[in-house]
Amino acid sequence: MRALAVEDDARIATDLTSALQAAGFVVQTCADGEAAWFLGDTEDFDLIVLDLGLPRLDGLTVLKRWRAAGRDMPVLVLTARGTWSERVEGIDAGADDYLPKPFRMEELVARARALVRRSAGRGGAVQSAGELTLDANRMTVARRGVPVAVTALEYRLLGYLMLHHARVVAPGELLEHLYGDDFSREANALEALVARLRRKLGPGIIGTRRGFGYFLQGAEAQG
Repeated sequence: MRALAVEDDARIATDLTSALQAAGFVVQTCADGEAAWFLGDTEDFDLIVLDLGLPRLDGLTVLKRWRAAGRDMPVLVLTARGTWSERVEGIDAGADDYLPKPFRMEELVARARALVRRSAGRGGAVQSAGELTLDANRMTVARRGVPVAVTALEYRLLGYLMLHHARVVAPGELLEHLYGDDFSREANALEALVARLRRKLGPGIIGTRRGFGYFLQGAEAQG
């Protein structure tokens, strides 16, 4: 899953990046509103964490521009301003959730995970497709109730396929959301990753639609 963290405080940005990466996100950061608006308008993210007090362009203006342009990615707003009227203003501008500073990173991660699940139409932390079950809180995988040991990257791949279980996911999309802006990654790296997972999970879990991409078998996949 790919996240954009927009925060001009370098210490908070570093902590945000570490916490989201530990939760399985590929994180890109920026520190001003104009850069945030451009990234959110031109690239695809599964989640954006947006501070309101930004230089060059304030967060509320950025959020309003995204929504006016039809950008519907989940946005978690952060702000040092904590009055109820400011929270209402943020939600009215299109925020999906609101977290006043100071906050605990554990709460931010929990809210981030919940936003991503809800945006994909999956509310609970434990998600299933066919014989496969993922626990988003524990970051664990099981087939028919039997735990399967996976790496963080393997979990991210399965998590992304699970979130988009109703369709076939193109290789390019998977590469972007697994590796972010590391453009040195190529399709053969993805093929090797899928092959390792298939060996661990056994047959009948990850399907391929030739020329289109990958999907979870047992879930209704559409091209």
